[in-house]
Amino acid sequence: MNKNSNSKLQTSPKRKPDWLRVRLPSGSNYARIKGLMRSHGLHTVCEEAMCPNLGECWNKGTATFLLMGDICTRSCGFCHIKTGRPAALDEDEPRRVAESALALKLSHCVLTSVDRDELPNGGAHIFANTVREIHKLLPNCTVEVLIPDFKGNRAALKEVMDARPDILNHNTETVPRLYRTVRPQANYQQSLEVLAGAKELVPDALTKSGIMVGLGETKEEVVQVIRDLRGHQVDILTIGQYLRPTPLHLPVNRYVHPDEFREFKEIALDIGFRWVESAPLVRSSYHAEAQAQALATPAGRMNSI
Repeated sequence: MNKNSNSKLQTSPKRKPDWLRVRLPSGSNYARIKGLMRSHGLHTVCEEAMCPNLGECWNKGTATFLLMGDICTRSCGFCHIKTGRPAALDEDEPRRVAESALALKLSHCVLTSVDRDELPNGGAHIFANTVREIHKLLPNCTVEVLIPDFKGNRAALKEVMDARPDILNHNTETVPRLYRTVRPQANYQQSLEVLAGAKELVPDALTKSGIMVGLGETKEEVVQVIRDLRGHQVDILTIGQYLRPTPLHLPVNRYVHPDEFREFKEIALDIGFRWVESAPLVRSSYHAEAQAQALATPAGRMNSI
């Protein structure tokens, strides 16, 4: 796919506003985490997706593990992760991730993955096994999983939920009108059904989703997505500015002012979300540990297994 093929989206504004400027990552924890990931043969979405908060999060000792390799079977127009034919699954990866979480002394661990559409279950068992390995080594560590849609495979979703993650996250990413360009191999309604399905399987599970703005959506469309997500009982919402990773990716339509992000947050809280992160540099895992500390109950999870 030519990730810059959408003629309907305007060229990126030439200059980023001051509120989007971040420092280059550095610091002792940054170097320690990077070294640990390389020594264990692991990947982080922080690096692969060029997250602007990488330095802040790593220096706090938190990171988001990227499971099942660094090559994705999908070609989303916004994502910096490589598209291609992935290598075979590493069934030992869950153990190494858990050992890394132990070495980092994490109190909250975020797991995500590339899409593995070539697999019958999308690699759901890797998520499940990693959650269980972390719970085994760190019983009081809360675990958030940011999962793909598994092509709507309910059995794959159940496999993940049976491992009792504390937060089930699946991003809708954008408004329905832009899916063909932004997420060409995904379906908006299917993403909503993944989130609803998690609640049906584990009614007291916390669910979470996130969207990007600045891709050409209207304010009304964003508000409708917020309402759709809450209508599917989603508890936690993240909203952030889309930033173009390379000239081959979709252009930024506009840089959304922080005041608009604050307005979206107010709307979301008013209709019942339990936690909302809405600001230009917000990404899925931003302040994830604080969300888990406030809303998740690992003791209750342990009692329910």
